[in-house]
Amino acid sequence: MNTSAATLKDRRRLALQRLEAQRRSGLGPRRVPHSASRVDAPPTTAFYVIALVVVVFVMLGLVMVLSASATALVNEGQSPFHYFNRQLLWTSLGAVGMGLAVRVDYDFWRRLSVPMLIVALAGMALPFVPQVGINVDGAQAWIRIGPLTMQPSELLKVAVVIAAADLLSRRILVLHDSRRVLAPIALLAAAASGACLVQGDLGAAIVLGAIVVGAAFVGGVPMFPLSVITASALATTALFVVSSERRMARFTALADIAGQKDHQSYQTWQGFLSIANGGILGSGVGEGKGKLGYLPLAHSDFIFAVIADELGLIGAFAVLGGFALLVYFGIQTALAAPDRFGMVLAGGISVWFAVQTIVNVGGVTGLVPVTGLTLPFFSAGGTSLFVSMAGAGLLLNVARRAG
Repeated sequence: MNTSAATLKDRRRLALQRLEAQRRSGLGPRRVPHSASRVDAPPTTAFYVIALVVVVFVMLGLVMVLSASATALVNEGQSPFHYFNRQLLWTSLGAVGMGLAVRVDYDFWRRLSVPMLIVALAGMALPFVPQVGINVDGAQAWIRIGPLTMQPSELLKVAVVIAAADLLSRRILVLHDSRRVLAPIALLAAAASGACLVQGDLGAAIVLGAIVVGAAFVGGVPMFPLSVITASALATTALFVVSSERRMARFTALADIAGQKDHQSYQTWQGFLSIANGGILGSGVGEGKGKLGYLPLAHSDFIFAVIADELGLIGAFAVLGGFALLVYFGIQTALAAPDRFGMVLAGGISVWFAVQTIVNVGGVTGLVPVTGLTLPFFSAGGTSLFVSMAGAGLLLNVARRAG
């Protein structure tokens, strides 16, 4: 693992040197609009792999949402297609957003980075507005607009990764300057993660902090100050956890999941049973038992347990392998990006998908506490699906121009 980390660090250094040489010589792609500079070049292998993984994930996600929710909805006297229809609507909207993110020159999104960040941060206050905000399991992190429920922190992820990429690409000559680079990066991470902590949403705070730190690493920020920022973030997270008996109980319950299976670890224990029920080959799509009412939030936070139940160990590893491919080729895209903004953007999005998957699957398998974080492309949740598809579109945008 140390060898792999060293190799990645070396490749990052070489990619940064290549971009710096282009900048100094004036031969880099900044002299020509991206939409024109690569229009005749065929898409890279990374482009096709990322696109294929996302399309398969979205389609499989629709199937699993229907399978995980239909029986429980019927038992409640509702239409079995309630969550599926809503997910299908957001899939259509996500396809439009993904198409725009792929086709529109990413310099356009870069020019909007500051307004997007301001609007997204302001939107984090909406859950506290009476008659608009919704409290779910102790987190004041959702809003209801007519028939739609949305989570502002999801939109903040896109705004933060674009803002971080813009900042780091504009100040490439002063990456060691604590006032011009390190302080703004730390402030961006603190503002984004802090807004989520105020809402009581630890999972989103972790992902947003990881996006900024990952973008800073890819962008060439020195390791020592980056380590200080990371340590400060971890210390803040620890204080947030110990400040609440409820949150602390969730963490301590990990040490005795079986003993707490009727209390703090009920959802995790039921997830274990669903995973065990699937065996190697799975019980078959629609045949899982946990979703019959034993497994809370089977269609959203714990959909990975339903995947393992119905598709078995083979299906679960296939899904994890798909995420590994997505992240791997996302990193390759970052290393081959035609400019520093594209490099940091692709790197930040790759870290986003990696960390969010690890936190969600880790919660389902009892490796980390359950945080309520969705599994990208799979979990029922319109904002999450839309933003994940838009993020994948931005990644494809960079891959389309990488060479």
